[in-house]
Amino acid sequence: MNALTLGLIAALCWGFHDICVRFLSQKTPISACIITVLTTGLVFHLGLMTITGGFLPIGSEAVSLSLLAGVFFVIATFGLYAAFQRGPVRVVAPLIAAYPILSVAWAVFNGAEITAFQWGAVLAIVIGVAIVAALSDTSDDDTPPLGPTILYSLIAAVGFAGTFATGQWAAELSHEMPSTLVTRVLAVALTVLILIVTKQSFRPDRKALPWLIAMGCADGIALWCVLSAGVLPNAQYAAVTSSMFGLLTIVLAWLLLKERMTLLQWGGCVIAFAGVGYLAL
Repeated sequence: MNALTLGLIAALCWGFHDICVRFLSQKTPISACIITVLTTGLVFHLGLMTITGGFLPIGSEAVSLSLLAGVFFVIATFGLYAAFQRGPVRVVAPLIAAYPILSVAWAVFNGAEITAFQWGAVLAIVIGVAIVAALSDTSDDDTPPLGPTILYSLIAAVGFAGTFATGQWAAELSHEMPSTLVTRVLAVALTVLILIVTKQSFRPDRKALPWLIAMGCADGIALWCVLSAGVLPNAQYAAVTSSMFGLLTIVLAWLLLKERMTLLQWGGCVIAFAGVGYLAL
């Protein structure tokens, strides 16, 4: 399985995660959603390691990079939720979806050779996702000042790029399963600490719990897919294609919830998948 395929699997899982959030955030505190999903993802990963025999020793450098990935993941998670809580989606989603540009730039910095056409394909994916996400927001409600919203969105983008860069680096140096475990353990620990300090709720609505568990499993699969791509050629492309989760959330809403998609949004899908197709050549 190549990096592009792993990234698309991650995008599908995170798309499912996000479509669930649209319902659960109305009845369950966001803080409870975050900690339940992260904890479930950790338990899921432990189960996966038990089944596959993934408990292998890793070096100190890989541990350090995995811990740093955990910090970045928490930053990305809280930045994303803070940005979407403020809105509007047409501003937030395209900014967060731009993190593949940072991922590819980091790969170039580390010696990867990226051609002009490959850069064009990456930009096509980012632009396609941005078109679909921006056109999905038709609300005219008053929104808070855009300055902090843009800042939170950029923080989330940097957080995701940092998570994938450091996590893939750790997987390349050692084994992807135990390094991802270190990332998840720290992410849960930091989230618990943040919620205690800020006195936010840990308790989800009982009816929402099965959905949150499913979201946690999907998140577990997604993060493992992107980080495990670190041992594959062109690992940065897993981060690139995983950024399509926002696009797939809207497509899933069209497929499952019968929500309307415009012709321009379908055009954005074509642009994004054309970029993926070129990178797959």
